[in-house]
Amino acid sequence: MKIAVVGTGAMGSVYAALLADAGNEVWAVDTWAEHIDAIKAGGLRVEGASGERTVRIGATTDPAEVGLCDLVVIATKAHDVAAAAASVAPMLGDHTLILTIQNGVGAPERIAAAIRSDNILNGIAGGFGASIVGPGHAHHNNMQLIALAEFAGPATPRLETVARVWSEAGFNVRVFDDVTRMVWEKLICNVAYSGPCTVSRRTLGEVQASGPMWAISAGCATEAYNVARAQNIDLSFDDPVEHVRAFGAKMPDARPSMLLDHLAGRHSEIDHINGAIPEIGAKFGVPAPYNEVVSSLVRALEEGFG
Repeated sequence: MKIAVVGTGAMGSVYAALLADAGNEVWAVDTWAEHIDAIKAGGLRVEGASGERTVRIGATTDPAEVGLCDLVVIATKAHDVAAAAASVAPMLGDHTLILTIQNGVGAPERIAAAIRSDNILNGIAGGFGASIVGPGHAHHNNMQLIALAEFAGPATPRLETVARVWSEAGFNVRVFDDVTRMVWEKLICNVAYSGPCTVSRRTLGEVQASGPMWAISAGCATEAYNVARAQNIDLSFDDPVEHVRAFGAKMPDARPSMLLDHLAGRHSEIDHINGAIPEIGAKFGVPAPYNEVVSSLVRALEEGFG
């Protein structure tokens, strides 16, 4: 399968390297020229839970250089999704599938608005703890799950084909019929750690070990759970605090991408993660004060960024 990964930060680099190592033709497409230049010169190096590998793949800052693909994976930050979607037209044929994998909510809808395609798939990555070591080099602490679903409707043969390609590359893959459940089960984990870890500058394990911070983390998760239930979303668990505790316990040394963004002086995806909970909750009469305060603190920290 010919695959373009658009947005090869930490997670995108993991996707690209493992998919290429499994025998697919993979292209890394990114606006970070130094990263692309490093991949061209020495290959893409990924190490961590999947082992260590350096793979030779196509790499470019120009989507038009790639040509038509079987699968385009949009792995940018949530706030860059619309721009990424607008850039992928040169890679799309009539049967090209577009798989979006982001934190938070709303990414598939923004892609659908930009591309107007019936070939959009939705993905969620859970429990990777990935980070960029340097240009051309990524690391990840774990690799719990890649969840896949159609943007609209139940699982299809084409979705099963994509799932098989990822599974053969070493990912733990699950296919869902209910995309909303998939998104919210991951979002509950995101809100538990993204904002709280960022404002406290702590890893997942350090937040769990701190009584005050764990109370905030648990409060954020519980509010997200309550908002999901208010929408009649059929979740697979009844205890959100235990759900996020088990999730975090598998990678205690990991730092969420939101914290990594702040440490690098970059704006985060706060509006699509913790910040989404009060906004959606207000539509259903569900208060979310923990997420409201955490989001405000993250935004306040970002006032000093460029």
